[in-house]
Amino acid sequence: MATNTESKRKRMEGLLNEDGVKFIDEAVWNRIAEALAPVSQNYLRKLLRGTGLAMSPLVEGVCQKTFACLERTLSALHEEYELAAPERRRRIRAEVISAKDHARWALQKPGLAADEKAAKEEMLLWILTWLETPGLFPAWLAIRKRSATEFLSTQR
Repeated sequence: MATNTESKRKRMEGLLNEDGVKFIDEAVWNRIAEALAPVSQNYLRKLLRGTGLAMSPLVEGVCQKTFACLERTLSALHEEYELAAPERRRRIRAEVISAKDHARWALQKPGLAADEKAAKEEMLLWILTWLETPGLFPAWLAIRKRSATEFLSTQR
């Protein structure tokens, strides 16, 4: 018997195949979320990321798996944010705030090794900087990466 996780994944894959989806935008996200309800945004995002399909920045959210993922997703959200109307900006900000909350939660995990903790703290700094000064984030990140090259190269 399939578990609930397997059945949601299979239903999602079936929907994507049935519709011939090659790119996951917000309309696709909404259709899948409705079809799989109840499903949390975090879990749905995890399932969708697992497909390997391209996603719009707001659907993909902030990926904290690696520094490269974090940079790519925060930069994509920055580009969206710069072009967005006020309501969309609020949605993008809410997504980054959710990532900040997740990063803070991850720092509280017991038994976190010193290097893992340092990496998570650095990621949190990137997210906080994006939230505090989204317009300056790309320039700040370029400077930060130059000053932290040694640290970041060991964390990728």
